[in-house]
Amino acid sequence: MPFVKEKFHVKQEMPAFLYVMRTFNYTQGEAQRLICKGRLLINGESIYNPGTRLQPGEVEIVHFKASTKTRKPLFQNKDFMVFEKPSGVLVHPNTMATPYSMLDEIRTIAGEKANAVHRIDMETSGLLLASKHKKAENFLKNAFEIKTIRKSYLAWVDGRLTEPFYVDQPIRINDDYSARKHKVFVDPSGKHAYTDFKPLRYDAKHDATLLACYPLTGRTHQIRVHLFHVKHPILGDPIYGTSFQTANAYLDDTLSKEERLVQTGATRLMLHAQTLHFSYGAEYFIESKMDFGGMIDMICPKERRCLNR
Repeated sequence: MPFVKEKFHVKQEMPAFLYVMRTFNYTQGEAQRLICKGRLLINGESIYNPGTRLQPGEVEIVHFKASTKTRKPLFQNKDFMVFEKPSGVLVHPNTMATPYSMLDEIRTIAGEKANAVHRIDMETSGLLLASKHKKAENFLKNAFEIKTIRKSYLAWVDGRLTEPFYVDQPIRINDDYSARKHKVFVDPSGKHAYTDFKPLRYDAKHDATLLACYPLTGRTHQIRVHLFHVKHPILGDPIYGTSFQTANAYLDDTLSKEERLVQTGATRLMLHAQTLHFSYGAEYFIESKMDFGGMIDMICPKERRCLNR
């Protein structure tokens, strides 16, 4: 369990935020945020004022404690590391009860100041870039913001595509889930989004095309919604390209693996983060070692598949 409640002994009177800073090597801001979330307890009661003076004695603190599954980075140096994230694993815990995320591996290797510097959907596999210290985190997050880090993905999609194409369609965040479960959708009032696509090969048995995907912008679910927009949804996508009922069952965790295979075309989202290209002192081009193109057997044959294009 990454979030644990541990007992600590205060040896001398001091402000609560200072005790947390010294105990975990936190900055003042990090210590204050922990306390304001109610994660420092005295006699079982949360305190919320970082300036509260702690007296000598016992306190409890709820904090993130990494628990590794011994996943090693694909590449690392003194500043950052790159992992192959499996499909189905979160990058960060989304609740305090999340049993495991990639943050466990990141902090096991590089300590409390290490962090992932970009997002990958839970079901997307592939390259995840993480910093080892705050200076690297700030630099790399800014590089993503100003788009000097270039990413490419691979996707198995429904149907046959033979020529390179692009989608230049704005994306808007959905604020009404009553009619559709899409997190975002193509809409003229949305934010600019552009993706290049290049077909790599077609598999007739599965009626599926392997695409290389190059997002020039970084909108939420950009590749997924752009491919849904051109009626070639990513296979295994339980939200885009399937029915309202199937999406709802997936979100309610009531969709069986067999139902998902038939209704979406695969039992996982067939999207993979394949390459990262960026500068950090030197020039880095890092490519996934996973044979994602060879995962065609995870896809439902076309005669059994019933997608909602």
